[in-house]
Amino acid sequence: MRSNYRRLGDYIQELKFRNTEEKTEQLLGINIDKFFMPSVANVVGTDLSVYKLVRKNQFACNRMHVGRDYRLPISMSKAENEFMVSPAYDVFEIKDTAVLNPEFLMMWFSRKEFDRNAWFYTDADVRGGLPWKSFSDMQLPVPHPDKQREIVKEYNVIQDRIALNQQLIQKLEETAKTIYREWFVEFEFPDENGKPYKSNGGEMVWCEELDRDIPKGWEVVSIKDFCFEMKSGGTPSRDNINYWNSRDIPWLKTGEVCNRVLIASEEYISFEGCKNSSAKILPVNTVLIAMYGEGKTKGQAGYLRFEATINQACCAMICENEHHSTFLYYYLRTNQAQIASLANGGAQPNLSKEIIGNIRIIKPLLNDIKKHHLMKFIDYCEGLEKENLKLTEMKELLLSRLAKIES
Repeated sequence: MRSNYRRLGDYIQELKFRNTEEKTEQLLGINIDKFFMPSVANVVGTDLSVYKLVRKNQFACNRMHVGRDYRLPISMSKAENEFMVSPAYDVFEIKDTAVLNPEFLMMWFSRKEFDRNAWFYTDADVRGGLPWKSFSDMQLPVPHPDKQREIVKEYNVIQDRIALNQQLIQKLEETAKTIYREWFVEFEFPDENGKPYKSNGGEMVWCEELDRDIPKGWEVVSIKDFCFEMKSGGTPSRDNINYWNSRDIPWLKTGEVCNRVLIASEEYISFEGCKNSSAKILPVNTVLIAMYGEGKTKGQAGYLRFEATINQACCAMICENEHHSTFLYYYLRTNQAQIASLANGGAQPNLSKEIIGNIRIIKPLLNDIKKHHLMKFIDYCEGLEKENLKLTEMKELLLSRLAKIES
């Protein structure tokens, strides 16, 4: 152990301030990505006075499921106002912030190596809890406070840039959806004179199926007829290590198809794994939709900007050209709630390739689709996603180097 490594428990103290005076009604939980989030717990009729309070620069963690999840859900509050967490959580603070910077400590907790070490110390309980003593006995480097502040500043520069890019992506997506609605729902796309089509006398015809007028030459078709081809994915057997020990082909899970332009995957499969499963390599500009999943995952769309495979919970729609692909992607984005409501089944209603394929969609003339320039929004988002990927790699590299910091 390096000479500047210290026992965590020597720098922190446990807190048990309760919401006895009902100072707050905000109840938060912690996800495995180490962020506070609104709690999904049903607290109707619950005595909230026993819930623990968390204040700015204080930490909360859930030590109960580390062995199961391979991560310690832990986060530091940056909020000015206090909030509640479950009484089962631990709340603690740093004894002397002049010696150990709270943000530096949170950086240490964010390391993948920290989670692996925490998992090693879990007990024999079926859920794999991490005892408080074991947590306190974990070691970390404590460099000079000036060095800590320098590292935190560098880390925050990266984090702030990632957050800014995410805001820009969100604004681009909202702008693109607004243009889609204006052009292809309200039919105010530019005519040959550059003026809004419908409000400037563009020729309209009655559509019995939609019970409304639509531009002349447009028609209503099913998504399966709008696309060149529709495919579902597959998952190679996890029991065969040869299917997963390479970086041959990117493989996307449903949770990664989250209303965004997709530029990378978290996992890869081998060529052998792809051959011996129902997974199929999809081309660039394929549009994806999640057919089932927890929470809001079902019905979310993705726009593929690299060749990849997908799992069986995704549906892939391959169009004849990028113009049709972008039109379809923003159709799915704009109508996500309506599409998700079509899910059927038992306890967990799901979409299917058949349900999605039978959805009726308006099909403009190709020349009218080409006018929309929605592809430029895909290109802008792709550039920002790629920058964020590089920034995330820099962030992970910075976190990994914390272990090598000398006094």
